Amino acid sequence: MLETSHPPTWYLPPDDIVDGVLRPGRGHSICEWKGRATYWDVVVGGRRLPRAAWSYPRPLEPYAAIADHVAFYPTELTCTVEGETVRPQAGGFYGGWITSDVSGPFKGDPGTLDW
Repeated sequence: MLETSHPPTWYLPPDDIVDGVLRPGRGHSICEWKGRATYWDVVVGGRRLPRAAWSYPRPLEPYAAIADHVAFYPTELTCTVEGETVRPQAGGFYGGWITSDVSGPFKGDPGTLDW
């Protein structure tokens, strides 16, 4: 998904995620466009990464296609697109995946708070 001033956010279908990797995380957030987000902890090799993924179980109508799909923050996970390791979007809050195919500036970089 592309959003204004963001690199792409990849929402993966639940069937593409290994069973048992996601555990309910703490808290929720609201996106004025997509609705209420649910957070997930990612559990791999006995390590639990809190709130490393999120989804929209019941997104607002324009985003119905991402219902129950899961997006992952590439900050503590190694995420790749066609074999290229992505760089995480700056700022910690944002979940965009930066590859050599996309260029900024992106929200999250220094001085972009008020965009």
